[in-house]
Amino acid sequence: IAVAQKLLICGLSLLFHMTITKTLPVEYNIDDNFRATASWPVRFFYLYVSLMAARPKYYFAWTLADAINNAAGFGFRGYDKNGVTRWDLISNLRIQQIEMFLDNWNIQTALWLKRVCYERATFSPTIQTFILSAIWHGVYPGYYLTFLTGVLMTLAARALRNNIRHYFVESPAVKLCYDIITWMATQVAISYTVVPFVLLSVKPSFTFYSSCYFCLHIASIVVLLVFPLKRTQKGSKKHESIQPVWSKKLEEENLLQKNSYCTTNNSFSQKQEITCRYQALKQ
Repeated sequence: IAVAQKLLICGLSLLFHMTITKTLPVEYNIDDNFRATASWPVRFFYLYVSLMAARPKYYFAWTLADAINNAAGFGFRGYDKNGVTRWDLISNLRIQQIEMFLDNWNIQTALWLKRVCYERATFSPTIQTFILSAIWHGVYPGYYLTFLTGVLMTLAARALRNNIRHYFVESPAVKLCYDIITWMATQVAISYTVVPFVLLSVKPSFTFYSSCYFCLHIASIVVLLVFPLKRTQKGSKKHESIQPVWSKKLEEENLLQKNSYCTTNNSFSQKQEITCRYQALKQ
């Protein structure tokens, strides 16, 4: 059933790509006539719609790979509370949640980047992870423009969230307005960021950004200059781990003493248990 459902999604994605995607090309964002005549709201709306229309080819590829894995027996997660089987352990996207969270896109690659780079980086883990992601994707310049822009967007969004979000969470109505506005801003920022990813080349990518006057790049830099970035928990843990050598040696000695004490107690208990069993068998 899971394989059949995913093959159906593949068919719909392919049909959407062959019809709607071609009528809303991303390249139209850099068309001279469109840039000269369309207003800013129309341009940003078309930017969002055209990039949303470009996604089905990724839906098709990832869902087809997921279906093949499921057919081979891979990806079984277990059963949900209703007893229905779940075959999404190695899925690479959740189409229903794509518009809400970026974590639902290219899931396995994101987890890999988190484990091998972000959690192991000694400095600037966000920057290092984005650069590694660009290298992993390939050699097209558009990938590097997208991920370097993504660094700015991510750091600016983090700074804004850390500094202003707590003012809008007390009232449910105010929080709802805040969520709607930030969702819209996120969609615009993501669309703005990934245009070079689709265009791939340097010249059309710079044509698009220059037509927007690099507005979100400048806005992100201003945000980072105005709002301070809070130290991450990782950085605080690293700071706490810096201690004198003699203190570390004392801790190691205490740990060794505790381990030897526990080992002695365990061996004594095992000997007692063996003696009792021997006496019981003898009787």
